[in-house]
Amino acid sequence: MASAVRKAACAIFACGAFVAMALLLGFTSFALSLPREEFSIPVQAEGVVALTGGSDRVLDAATLLASGQARRMLITGVNPSTRSSLLAKILPVSRELFDCCVDLGYQALDTAGNARETRDWARAHNITRTLIVVTSNYHMPRALVEISAALPNVELYPFPVVSEHINVADWVSDLRVARFIGKEYVKYVGSLLRTKLFRESEESEPPPQLRHSVASE
Repeated sequence: MASAVRKAACAIFACGAFVAMALLLGFTSFALSLPREEFSIPVQAEGVVALTGGSDRVLDAATLLASGQARRMLITGVNPSTRSSLLAKILPVSRELFDCCVDLGYQALDTAGNARETRDWARAHNITRTLIVVTSNYHMPRALVEISAALPNVELYPFPVVSEHINVADWVSDLRVARFIGKEYVKYVGSLLRTKLFRESEESEPPPQLRHSVASE
């Protein structure tokens, strides 16, 4: 009996150690993959989306729109108290371009919501092939997971914005940065699992006409 208990305890410990090691390696890979500097995108896309959370994200996305690298722009997750007239004054685009080609999304409360808002906007404006995604460098992996799940047939071009407040290169030496990136990594893994499970559940469902025919029998 005691031998069986020891074996079970050893198996549990080994399993826990394996999971901990996998998470540690995954976190290290995640931290090392985050861009340290911004780079240009040599592409002309159908649209550009800026996920709110920092003013630099919106300004950079507007610059891409003004330079002709996208024909339409969405700012998703806008605070309900933010007025479009204020944004029109501070963005580096003409008022004419703002009025015709900048859309504000007020519904999203998190990254998954940003993805849904982006999906609805893309469908409404016939954006079916290419989209530039603008968000902070540490947030980009999770944003791409969510938006690619919402728009699986659209090619996404990441434009990571380097934050002035979080230097991701300091994750080894700065505990504050390591904790911040660690929290983002956990959210990233959660997005991966949730979108994968949601996709698998969708694929396992019978087509609507089959469900209808079964229900009518």
